[in-house]
Amino acid sequence: MAPEPTAVDDLPSPLLAAIRDAGQEHVLRFWPDLSGDSRAALLDQLRSIDWPGLAELRRLALAAGSAATAPGVGFDLEAADTPPCQRLGDARGARAVEAGRAALAEVLFGAVIVAGGQGSRLGCNGPKGAVAVGPVSGGSLFDILLGKLVGIRRRFGRPVPLAIMTSSSTESDTGAWLASHDHGGLDPDDVMVFRQHDLPALDDHDATLLLDAPDRIALAPDGHGGMLPALVGSGGLDWFAKRKVRHVVSFQVDNPLTMPFHPEFIGHHLLHDAELSTQVIRKQEPGERVGVVATTGGRTFVIEYSDLPPALAAERGADGRLRFHAGSIAVHAFALDFLRRAASSPAPLPLHLAHKAVPHLDSTGIRLVPREPNAIKFERFIFDLMPLARRVCVVEIDPAEGFAPLKNPPGAAADTLAHVQGAMISHARRVLARAGVDVAAGVTVELAPWILDESDVAAILPPGSRLGRDSVVGG
Repeated sequence: MAPEPTAVDDLPSPLLAAIRDAGQEHVLRFWPDLSGDSRAALLDQLRSIDWPGLAELRRLALAAGSAATAPGVGFDLEAADTPPCQRLGDARGARAVEAGRAALAEVLFGAVIVAGGQGSRLGCNGPKGAVAVGPVSGGSLFDILLGKLVGIRRRFGRPVPLAIMTSSSTESDTGAWLASHDHGGLDPDDVMVFRQHDLPALDDHDATLLLDAPDRIALAPDGHGGMLPALVGSGGLDWFAKRKVRHVVSFQVDNPLTMPFHPEFIGHHLLHDAELSTQVIRKQEPGERVGVVATTGGRTFVIEYSDLPPALAAERGADGRLRFHAGSIAVHAFALDFLRRAASSPAPLPLHLAHKAVPHLDSTGIRLVPREPNAIKFERFIFDLMPLARRVCVVEIDPAEGFAPLKNPPGAAADTLAHVQGAMISHARRVLARAGVDVAAGVTVELAPWILDESDVAAILPPGSRLGRDSVVGG
């Protein structure tokens, strides 16, 4: 229950009226005791909140209660199925590879890295992109992902303009990392940083705002679906257009194996004249916690794993494959014109709700760190743009080649640093083997980020070479 409101001064009258109209005066309970700097910090947050829009958030939170989840896909799941998928590496992909290489040589594509998360859950301070993952080099996720773009420039002679989406908690540190690391080897003119918006976390009992500190409301980034409004607000779409970019590919900062600019993926996107293309992996078991791409009535969409009824999730076809087997891995290519059209829609992407444990202050100022969920958080998902696209292309990749996300701390069952590094080492060994390079048993090997495939290895190591000690090939 929210405490009694506190008398305050030094607040603009319209803002104070908005706070009172929303019934959230309790966020000012410590205002009289705050220093000038702390008051300024809280005032910035208060001004950033959409107070009229808060009423809708509260309505959703109260309706969801402890069962908070995604809002549902709004499609007839019984009639839905997995759409046709192009499989990366099929013999039919030669034409796509050729088209993709030509596009990369013309700077038709730009990149968006979704990097609003912190590494706190992994035991690290600062942005998740600064977490060290290189099994030999100790290179960070930023080092590796920006290094891949360096590799594209080296291979095709043209840059890939890059926009990095940060959050209020990572914007400053990301900018500092770029400045101190020579922008990861990229031309600073080809890199922009923009910030997604925050949404408040609400108490799960009465849907009131929570204080994270006396001068700070508990806010959280608005999800990867915040990419589009944040790009528009920052001038990012125009920034890309001025660099002759006609398509952008977005991908997550936590996956060092990601291959968003694989020429065949890019080529399929172009040859299908797709407004949106997405990479998927083959889901093998119903319990895998990944959303799945589905289609019905000529529209394609993503079903969150929590929204897929267990019976449908477990259903298999005559070939033994799951009926819904196209697992989404958050690598999406968008036509820039499609993003402009979607951005002009008056309806925002739907809000997804999650029941989370959120640290907060009690009425006396003691900070509580709950073990059980106590609050509702809100996010938007970029894949909710999919049903708006006139043509969608789905491309299946081999997860061993392009999917090793870092999500969990040591000791978890999957997606830990040990799992990621193991996947990186195995991938490097396969690339080297295809290049005719032998790696001795027990040797830890890593590829420099600019090495895209075995053809780059051949430029520095002749076939028949042998690696007998831990090393970074091309580093």
